[in-house]
Amino acid sequence: MTGIEDYALLGDLHTAALVSREGSIDWMCVPRFDSGACFAALLDTAEAGRWLLAPAAGGPCSRRRYRGDTLVLETEWDTPTGSVRVVDFMPPRGETPHVVRLVQGVRGTVPMSGELRLRFDYGHVVPWVRNIGGAIEAVAGPDAAWLRTPAPLRGQDNRTVSEFVVRSGQTVPFVLTWAPSHLATPDPLDPEQALRDTVDFWERWSARSSATGRWRDAVQRSLIVLKALTYAPTGGIVAAVTTSLPEQPGGPRNWDYRYSWLRDATFTLQALLAAGYAEEATAWREWLLRAVAGDPGTLQIMYGLDGTRRLPETPLPWLAGYEGSTPVRTGNAAAGQFQLDVWGEVLDGLHLARQANMAADDDAWDLQVALMDHLEGHWRDPDNGLWEMRGPRRHFTHSKVMAWVAADRMARAVRESGLPGPLRRWQDLRDDIHADVLSHGYNDERGTFVQSYGGTELDASLLLIPRVGFLPGTDPRVLGTIDAIQRELTQDGLVLRYRTETADDGLPAGEGVFLACSFWLVDALHYAGRENDAIALFERLLAVRNDVGLLSEEWDPRMGRQLGNTPQAFSHFPLVVSALQLAQRRPRHSDQPMSAALPRELQPVNASSERHPAGYRRQHQAGPISHGPLMRGLRG
Repeated sequence: MTGIEDYALLGDLHTAALVSREGSIDWMCVPRFDSGACFAALLDTAEAGRWLLAPAAGGPCSRRRYRGDTLVLETEWDTPTGSVRVVDFMPPRGETPHVVRLVQGVRGTVPMSGELRLRFDYGHVVPWVRNIGGAIEAVAGPDAAWLRTPAPLRGQDNRTVSEFVVRSGQTVPFVLTWAPSHLATPDPLDPEQALRDTVDFWERWSARSSATGRWRDAVQRSLIVLKALTYAPTGGIVAAVTTSLPEQPGGPRNWDYRYSWLRDATFTLQALLAAGYAEEATAWREWLLRAVAGDPGTLQIMYGLDGTRRLPETPLPWLAGYEGSTPVRTGNAAAGQFQLDVWGEVLDGLHLARQANMAADDDAWDLQVALMDHLEGHWRDPDNGLWEMRGPRRHFTHSKVMAWVAADRMARAVRESGLPGPLRRWQDLRDDIHADVLSHGYNDERGTFVQSYGGTELDASLLLIPRVGFLPGTDPRVLGTIDAIQRELTQDGLVLRYRTETADDGLPAGEGVFLACSFWLVDALHYAGRENDAIALFERLLAVRNDVGLLSEEWDPRMGRQLGNTPQAFSHFPLVVSALQLAQRRPRHSDQPMSAALPRELQPVNASSERHPAGYRRQHQAGPISHGPLMRGLRG
């Protein structure tokens, strides 16, 4: 089976596709990230749906790359008779999603083979296919798709195949278009013009970036990934484009990550603001405010792309799973968990937005006060923790630290920004939580903070203590925690979330190292003054990326492979933050906009607004959205 690290990403700011080194699109959901997949070979076999386009001889490509700072993928094969390039991309969304594949002859002649197996509803539904006006039309229930190409096409065993020869200098286009089956057939797309427009879109977007210097290319590729994971109509960012890629091959740690997690907010805002992307940061902030509006007691850890709250977890038993990892799931039951740290993450992220002088209003502050009021009455409650443990609730140290963050940021908003609120009460609460964590979350005998009150286990989230400003990075208790984690919670120098063998998390033991945690160690080493160690670890992490710069959720040091859903936003956020902090040689707390301290060569450039490809509607762009009426009546 193709490795998780062998996939490259295509995207149109509404959904995404994954392309293997063999030239097969093995995963794509339409019309949204969280819709049913029409290609699901990633989680089964080719019969679950794929689109192969490659030399007839088969085999992995000779090389591939993204074209500059774009999401246009170029895959090349060298064969005994010549060389060929396949250019894959998805134009930013107009009326309907398109996948464009251009077969370009580079040298000699190359026999090519194409195989389209459309399977709607995650490989469950085989469509009715017919030839209409030179295009192949596939229809099943609410879904319809059209394949247009000048290459010969024929039906064979519930698939559409194509065999042709491409010569040097020749281009053979293929365009796949999806639309609801009850609508009229979409107009044809000009593939060459679509390529020019798509390259122009991404180049103009990347030109707005302020990132330069030593790790500029890695940072910009991660920023492009984060943009590609953004659902343009709302500004929400999915954690990954896939579901059920395993953290433990063959095991049950397989989750649906096609949703938006609130705790991503601080990292997202920090990364986007640091690189000069205020518009995207504002859109994410506005999504956040809309999603959490309402009763603070019903705050969820995650939501759908449009703020949907109900995300029921459902197995798909007809799919065999990646490397036999079952069950394959849609939805995520963790949405119903109580995770105390989320209140702190939300209030930290909104405080960051305020510090960065992003627009605010009274309703947004009313919401924050309501969240704080609820937290005051519940911060002593046990919870499921950052890692969404499905075992018994506990008093997780990180959760209490984030409750401190909430009280600290709210008190500072009153003191520093003049916003109305009970300053003395919040300051007293902040001090009480701080003392509580030091009393119960720190183990004097071990000389380290521990995962939960009264325990002895370690947890990678403890590395965030200096990042959120709870203690200085040079505090002996922080240094002891760093040393303990490096000594007891690493594998080949990279950081595990926690020891699954001894943790009561409700699941069988075993998983890879969690990549975000290793970036947290980079930052913690930087805070501790160990800059050379931080740089060495950061560059090790860069080497874990695949050949086109993508990171999944986890890494298996023994097998040298990526694990978990991909590409993982929670791996790319901290890459950006760590790189920019190291480049500045000055660590910043989670509530401090790094752009305010950027050296001159990293300051945002003045760029004209993005020019969108033909058919891309301005109303679909993620931008500031007024949310005033949504929170009215919260305090009454």
